[in-house]
Amino acid sequence: MTGAKILLKSLTELKVDTIFGYPGSSILPVYDALSEFPLRHVLTAHEMGAGFAASGMARATGKPGVVIATSGPGATNLVTAIADAFMDSVPLIAITGNVELKNLGHDCFQEVDIFGMTMPIVKYSYIVKSVNDLEKIIFEAFEIATTGRKGPVLIDIPFDVLKDETDYCGNFSRLPVSSSYDLKDVEKIANLINDAQKPFLYLGGGGVDYSDRIIEFADLIKAQIGVSFMALGSVPSDHKGYVGIVSDDNKPLQEILSASDIVIALGARFNSRISAFDKIKNKTIIQIDIDGAEIDKNVLCNNYLIADIGTALDKLMPLLKEKENKELQNLSPVVKGRGKEIIFELSNFLPDDAVIITDVGLHQIWTACTYPFKKPRTFITSGGLGVMGFGMGTAIGVALATNRKVVLITGDGSLRMNVAEFETAVKLKIDLTVICMNNSSLGLIKKIQSKFYGKRFVECDEPKLNFANLAKAYGGEGITLSRTANVKEALEQSLKMKKPLIIDCEISDKEF
Repeated sequence: MTGAKILLKSLTELKVDTIFGYPGSSILPVYDALSEFPLRHVLTAHEMGAGFAASGMARATGKPGVVIATSGPGATNLVTAIADAFMDSVPLIAITGNVELKNLGHDCFQEVDIFGMTMPIVKYSYIVKSVNDLEKIIFEAFEIATTGRKGPVLIDIPFDVLKDETDYCGNFSRLPVSSSYDLKDVEKIANLINDAQKPFLYLGGGGVDYSDRIIEFADLIKAQIGVSFMALGSVPSDHKGYVGIVSDDNKPLQEILSASDIVIALGARFNSRISAFDKIKNKTIIQIDIDGAEIDKNVLCNNYLIADIGTALDKLMPLLKEKENKELQNLSPVVKGRGKEIIFELSNFLPDDAVIITDVGLHQIWTACTYPFKKPRTFITSGGLGVMGFGMGTAIGVALATNRKVVLITGDGSLRMNVAEFETAVKLKIDLTVICMNNSSLGLIKKIQSKFYGKRFVECDEPKLNFANLAKAYGGEGITLSRTANVKEALEQSLKMKKPLIIDCEISDKEF
């Protein structure tokens, strides 16, 4: 087989069914062989959209997403999606073509050192120097992306490696995974929890696959539960003790956190953006994480377990005493303002397993604080990197992976960055509803300028763009929701449409 066919055969053997990408000269041998394999290829409008679509598929399923691109600008257009996957621990396989081996380092047409560029933002990266190594590398890349703390892996394949031939083996077994777990302090930690009177459980993205076990743990120790952006939905919003997202805007949660006597972090990295964590440094803090590098990184703690959440709780919970029943607070969202009203009403028309994706901005914060999520992997956003333009490509990947109702909540600033991918959704006939909070401004920037820069609003206002008309130009549906329109009626009617739709929601630029 040629290297191109070995790549596609290996992906098939690894049970990949969909790849996202954009063709170019250095990767064309792969496209030339595509029709021989049972793989669905999705052509996006831009490589960044392809990268986020693959990431969306991975975020929705927990399985690796795959994106392919050509050398040079094709490869560099993937960098933001790769960095985003790295920050949010998403298993992403990024495959790039490159110039021939003999031309590497000669500044050839469309040559970049994508291996070097992405080294700080991948779990591992490869330059394939022989077709004989390709099959083994593909299998290794999937193992690395999905074991331990998940993350992206880059495979850069020169053009001649894709054209060269060798035998296909197909008999690579799983790599032995070396465990670096550290559970030696489990008894000490159990005693600390047993002695605590007001435990607070802080849940991060590392716990998203252990929802039932975490709820059982929280019920056992009668803990109040706060979550990060990446963990929204892992605990139902109506569960006793659930107090919402840990953020500087959630003042009632901060009071509960301050009153706690022990903080237990599960798969969370204590985001440095949240000042509330400054108030817990004198408390007993327990951190449980699969990645030892996260221990003591943002908040110092002397008590930790290094393991996946399931393994850690299996060791810890038999040592715990069930605490007496007591009244636990459950905080209801504060629905104030047109934007939050739209988001909250949306929940009345969607099933619990509908997937909500956001871009980054005020709408992201409003969604996280307002929408009543009930199931894991139903809120998908760019957490660590905070990428405007993340949403549309991601929504496409999620929709193809789940066949569930998918809603993208975005702002006019973010939608300007990725609206070209709406055409991809139209082409694929995806049941996608896009709700655009259109205040003709960069709302979050305006909020920051209002709070810290004396209300000097610089370069944050934009001309009004009619996204409903733009949606129709792309072949989809578009509706304008004026400031005085009835939200319930508009949502009820529009959500019945089964084709890609943009609801252009007019909101005030003073709504922070």
